Amino acid sequence: MLIRDVDFTSWQPILVPFHKLKFFFKNNPQVTAVDQFADMLEELFLLRNPRRHFEKDCNAEYKIFKKRYLKKRGPQLQGVWFYFPWLKQVVHFLPENEHLELRTGRNRQLITLKEQSIYYNAVVSVLGMSVGSHAAITIAMTGGAKYLKLADPDIISGSNLNRIRTGFNEVGLKKVLSVARKISEINPYSVIEILPQGLTDRNLGSLFTGRRKVDIIIEEMDNPYMKLRVRYEARSKGVPVIMAADNEDGVIVDVERYDINRNQPVLHGLIDEWGSGASIKKLDPKDLPRVIAKIAGADLATTTMLESVLEVGKTLYSWPQLGTAATLCGSVLANLCRRLILKQKNIVSGRYEVNMNAIFENDYHSKTSKKKREEKKTKLLRELMPKENNL
Repeated sequence: MLIRDVDFTSWQPILVPFHKLKFFFKNNPQVTAVDQFADMLEELFLLRNPRRHFEKDCNAEYKIFKKRYLKKRGPQLQGVWFYFPWLKQVVHFLPENEHLELRTGRNRQLITLKEQSIYYNAVVSVLGMSVGSHAAITIAMTGGAKYLKLADPDIISGSNLNRIRTGFNEVGLKKVLSVARKISEINPYSVIEILPQGLTDRNLGSLFTGRRKVDIIIEEMDNPYMKLRVRYEARSKGVPVIMAADNEDGVIVDVERYDINRNQPVLHGLIDEWGSGASIKKLDPKDLPRVIAKIAGADLATTTMLESVLEVGKTLYSWPQLGTAATLCGSVLANLCRRLILKQKNIVSGRYEVNMNAIFENDYHSKTSKKKREEKKTKLLRELMPKENNL
């Protein structure tokens, strides 16, 4: 049986100067080179000259562009070479500005050049790398947030792969490392800080310190105490917080615009009865499901979702989640992240629902269907949060 060493530690690409490449490959014969620089340069030309894209013969003009770009130097001397230890590959990239221009070229008009620049130079913290992984990677994919702070203490397990976009080769790897790697592969110029121990009281302050102030926090942690703790801190600093919870195939979204109003209640006042985040630690464990249900948005949950949650620890191993919802969460969060970074004031604080059933089921809004759902949901909520019904 062939057993190879698995890299469980590295997550940052290493810049290799061109003049050291020959020596590097000689001392690392297992490493391969990936060089598509010529193709990327040609595509960059077409992005800058879109009318030439549908012309059969623009070779002469491209040759002039290529000659000017390379400045009498070979293509291997241009750009930047990065070594990815976990891939055992050295990859040839365009310089940072051209790399951003290339990979966001098809964003244009939908995102203006000015908006793209603001989005790219933002600082984003993503806490929790299950749903949060989709948000972080989608933000990078759309050309946002060169500066990222990622936190999660957990490793990837086999059952995570129904909603995390990776392969079984990464089972046992820290989730935060997996996400940092994927972002680095998209943009090796990213500046990523990781908190592999997760967010704690000790390192919480690091989200708000450093050379660059965090612009927005995407909160997707499981720990109810830290979910509240980070919001109180963000509110005091005027940093907006967004969160999305999967709801069968849909999404429940929270927007908290602390950048606009530092006096608004944490989590829309839904958990005011428990006071500060510290008081959560003193709760009877039997009350935690009720707290988590209110934080996640049980009142908006589908009946199928509520039925599934009630089976956790009985017939279900853990909290039920679907990859469709996790992926949708990532898209919604990335969209909101960009819009809040751009200071769009018409995005207001609140709890929102993206309900796939309501969109596609033709009988969803009928009186009969609505009545059945409401009756069933009332019964399930009484079972899930019995104390709520005695207040």
